[in-house]
Amino acid sequence: MELRKIAKGFGDAPFSRHLMLEILKDYKRPNDKISEWVKSGQLLSIRRGLYIPGLESDLPVPEPFLIANHLRGPSYVSLEAALSYWGFIPERVYEITSVTMKTAKKYNTPAGRFSYQHLPSPYYSFGIESIELTPKQNALIASREKAVCDKVIFTSGITLRSTRQTKDFLIEDLRMDENMLKKLDTTIIHSWLSDAPKKNSLEMLIKTLNEL
Repeated sequence: MELRKIAKGFGDAPFSRHLMLEILKDYKRPNDKISEWVKSGQLLSIRRGLYIPGLESDLPVPEPFLIANHLRGPSYVSLEAALSYWGFIPERVYEITSVTMKTAKKYNTPAGRFSYQHLPSPYYSFGIESIELTPKQNALIASREKAVCDKVIFTSGITLRSTRQTKDFLIEDLRMDENMLKKLDTTIIHSWLSDAPKKNSLEMLIKTLNEL
C-alpha cells in the first residue's frame, strides 16, 4: 500500500501510528511497513507514535500550528505564537508555545520546537478559536483576548499593580500594538476572572485596556 493512500484518511493532519496500524491491518507486519517509510524518508517521526510526511513523500506537510495541536493534546496555540499570528507583536516566532491541561513539556522535532504550559480547567477552555490554515487544515488557537491574558499569566515575576506599569509591560516590554490592544473585548476577559490565575493582574489589565 502506498503512503499516499494512507494519507487520504488523515486530511493533511499528522499520522498516528495507532490509526496507521488499523489501515495496514491486512499486512502481516504493519510495523515493518511504517519503519520502511521512515527509513526511506517518506515519513518523519515527530514523537513516538506520531508522524508527518517527509521530503520523499511529495505529500502536504501539516502546518506547525496543527502539528502543535497533535503533539500534545488537548491543547491550543497561545503566547508569542498566537500574539504574532493575530498581529500584536512584530517578532517572528521560532518556538510554538501551546497551553494544555496536561503537564508542561518541550519537544524538539524535525518540524521545529514546540513547548506546552499547563492551565487548569475551566479557565483552560475559555477563549479558544478554530482557524483555517489551509482548506484541509484547521487548528485551535487562543483568541486575541486569551493570548494576551495567557501572556500575563505565564510571565514569571510579573504582578500588574498599576495602569502605568501595565501599559509599559504591554507596549514597551512586549512591544504589543496599541491599536490592537484597544480593540480587545474586556467584557469577555472579565467573564473569565472568577476562574483565572493571577486574577488581580487580569483585573488591572482590564482597567488599563479600558483607559487606552
